[in-house]
Formats: sequence, structure tokens, C-alpha cells
Amino acid sequence: MDYEFDVNMTVSALYDYNMHYTYTSASGILGTAAGACFLLLYIGTNSIYYLVAALVLIFYSPVTLYFRSRNQVKLNPMYKHPLHYKMNDEGVTVSQGDDELTVEWKDMIKAQSTNQSIMLYTSKKSAWVFPKSEIGEHRYKLIEIISTHMPPEKVKIKQ
Repeated sequence: MDYEFDVNMTVSALYDYNMHYTYTSASGILGTAAGACFLLLYIGTNSIYYLVAALVLIFYSPVTLYFRSRNQVKLNPMYKHPLHYKMNDEGVTVSQGDDELTVEWKDMIKAQSTNQSIMLYTSKKSAWVFPKSEIGEHRYKLIEIISTHMPPEKVKIKQ
């Protein structure tokens, strides 16, 4: 069973991936928790230093992740043209122009989703991002193919 589709990367989709990646990691969770603690200290003491620390810890990452995502989409030549994906029983092939990469299903790390995207991790730090707005109703076929070829414990996709 072959399934093919194209994806244009958007700032919103890349930002969604970066936010998900950051805030599901220990450092993202701890940073936000520390920001909340500083906010509570500010409320208890009215010290402006605690407020500044809270605002930096809570808002620094989302703001910088947005600008990083925007710059990546704007400056990275890979995002200038659509990526073509072909999924079959052997794995997933992504191509653009003359460049092509195939990853076998057994080598996929995990599959996850957010409200905006479906992500197929090819390593611990990188994933193919499929924006739901780009793939539309085809996402159900995509989820079916991923779920068929990957072990259930590796697939955490919400419809």
C-alpha cells in the first residue's frame, strides 16, 4: 500500500513542533515551574526582582521559539518548496528535488500529535512534521498507516 502527499512547512506548524518538544522535556517543565514559583514569591513579597524572573522564565522560551521557527521557515532552503512523502510497507521516503531519504518503519522512534500537527520522530531530536491544516482529511489515512506499521506503544496520536 503506497500513500503519497506533499507538505509545505509553515511557521505555525514548526512553532507547534518546537513548543511541543520543549514543553514535554524536563527543562521546559522545570523552567515553567520555576517561573510559577517566582510568580508566587512576587505575590508574597512584592519584590520586582521575582516578577522579572517569573516573566523571563515563563515567556522567554515561547517568544524565542516563535522567532526561531519563523527564521527557520524563512531562511532554510528546505522549506522553500514542498516536501514529498511516500509511505509504503518498507518505510517512509521524503524527497525534494533530487534529494531523497528513506527511513524504515523499524527505525522510527515514535509518532505523536498535537492539535495542529502529526509528528513522526526519526530520532530523539528530529521529526517529520505533518501540519493537519496541510494534509486535511488525509490525516486519517496517515494515522492508519502509521498505526499499522509501528508498535502501539510508540504511537500517541489523538484524532
